[in-house]
Amino acid sequence: MIGQKIKDNLEKKPNSREMEKFKKDFPQFFSKEGAFKLNIFKDFLSEEEIDISKEGYELKFLGKSYAKYLSSLESETYISPDVEHKSKEENKNSENLYIVGDNIDALKHLLNSYAGKIKCIYIDPPYNTGSDGFIYPDNFQFSVEELSLKIGITEEEAERILDLAGKSTHSAWLTFMYPRLVLARDLLSDDGAIFISIDDNEQANLKLICDEIFGEENFIVDLKWANKEGGGSSDSKLFRVKDEHILVYGKLINNFEIRGLPPSNIERYKESDEYEHTRGKYYLQKLGMGSIQYSESMDYPITMEDGTILYPADNNSGRRAIWRWSKEKYQWGIENDYIVSKQDKEGNWVLYTKQYLNADNNGNLIERTQIPMGIISQFSSTQGSKELSKLGLDGYFSYPKPTFLIKYLINRITGNEFTCLDFFSGSATTAHAVMELNAEDNGKRKYIMVQLPEKIEENKPAYKAGYRTIDEIGRARIEKAAQKIKEETGANMDYGYKLYYLETPEEKTLIDLENFEPEIKFLTKDMIKIFDNEYSSGKGSILTTWLNEDGYGLTKSSSPYILEHYSADLIEKSLYIIDEGLEDEDVMTLIKRIENEELDITRVVVYVHSLRFNVLHELRKNLKVLRNNKNVSLIERF
Repeated sequence: MIGQKIKDNLEKKPNSREMEKFKKDFPQFFSKEGAFKLNIFKDFLSEEEIDISKEGYELKFLGKSYAKYLSSLESETYISPDVEHKSKEENKNSENLYIVGDNIDALKHLLNSYAGKIKCIYIDPPYNTGSDGFIYPDNFQFSVEELSLKIGITEEEAERILDLAGKSTHSAWLTFMYPRLVLARDLLSDDGAIFISIDDNEQANLKLICDEIFGEENFIVDLKWANKEGGGSSDSKLFRVKDEHILVYGKLINNFEIRGLPPSNIERYKESDEYEHTRGKYYLQKLGMGSIQYSESMDYPITMEDGTILYPADNNSGRRAIWRWSKEKYQWGIENDYIVSKQDKEGNWVLYTKQYLNADNNGNLIERTQIPMGIISQFSSTQGSKELSKLGLDGYFSYPKPTFLIKYLINRITGNEFTCLDFFSGSATTAHAVMELNAEDNGKRKYIMVQLPEKIEENKPAYKAGYRTIDEIGRARIEKAAQKIKEETGANMDYGYKLYYLETPEEKTLIDLENFEPEIKFLTKDMIKIFDNEYSSGKGSILTTWLNEDGYGLTKSSSPYILEHYSADLIEKSLYIIDEGLEDEDVMTLIKRIENEELDITRVVVYVHSLRFNVLHELRKNLKVLRNNKNVSLIERF
């Protein structure tokens, strides 16, 4: 499960992640030994007449090569489901996720099943203000010499990088953020976007690394959020600051569509008719408009039902008037019920057109909206604190983001059936916002929250209330908000979430896994129970990690599948063998069922620590010589 990743990580370099993606998409530029065919690549560039520039600019900072290296490494953690939490009725079939652990590990796990599937990411990372508690968290496992050799830098630079631990410098913050944003980009769908809250301390640096990671061309906007009420704060000695930034980037900006805001004059759409369910409500606008530039084709007589003949009325300036619609369009309006005629107090006829909210004047259904402003001024930080107070969580967070703000941002994403990710979950405002939006528009948005189990100081109100880590408060907020929404709206929606913990095996276990060779099985300890913890059995953790690694995600479950005596786990085309106890007769039963098409699978995944070598040998041998042209892969993991 982790052993192979440990071995793979020994070979990683700062650009290994990019090279793996490059090899996958452009195998023609590599030999079968993996060597890069530089001349063929140069020929390709020249044929496409690509200008190779030797000049340009980029953001350079201490730790950048190490940050890239971190993004290339595989996570050496495993995913442990909280079985008791999952068994609760509201959580059994939930498609929402809450992951407790370091977010860089969570992002790496999520990439296995959710790459390219997240349409909306919102994060509120540490601002590096000097007072927000941010310090670079990495506990370096390298000596100066090892790090220098590993990422190809001088020992002097390696020493300076190692010195970042526990610091809150710009370089420390950028080294922290860079790999997380690299991974986040790969999670975004092609039509997705990321929203990042930040203040002036790191806004300029964040903009530069986002330009590099997401591409300068995919920058959408730097929103200004007027977050403070009253006179603002005295963060600057010369100006009173009342705003923060929200940087917005798309995965591919040409694929991104913005959802506009309701019209500012939406209150005028008051009237309704039999077409309301499709065209929406409407208001009346006069057909005759004396101020329009004169056109002879728009100046024609209209005969009313009592024989009165109407012409567009000239305005007071004497300018010749016209109708707003041509004669042909007027006839279309009559036939499709877009025209209303009324008599005024003097008995004079007045003609109107119906201006529908959800249909234009050509009969096309539309969503009538206006482009959002770059300044958001209707939500304040104070609202976020009040929301927590109403849920009985008063004073647990400083300046939590208001639900209204996150709803506003999520609502700029078109559609209402997609996944939102927040990997700095904090008070879980994003999950709260997703639930409220779903209740309002019958949406099927899902959320994935990730939060480090950061300890709460003993003098804090949350600690005195019984909470010990930040994630506990976030999960309590989700559950309280869900209950409140359910009571107030009764909406038929997903109120639950599945809970997972990222766990790291003991160092001795990692050494055993790294040195293990299935042909020489010498381990005496139970290599399943070593993954037992308070949340789940070792088998549950192994299976959960593998299902996600194989693309099945964290919301699907396998079913038990009985062979002769052994119970394996089946999901779609994959059979998992994890527990000890597989015998030769189970192997033969498996082979027969595959060959006679009783069992339709393409993969058998085994935990080699659980199998006696002779049984593993039989499984290998028989799967290679399946009859009836069957082809089933054997995947061995440790």
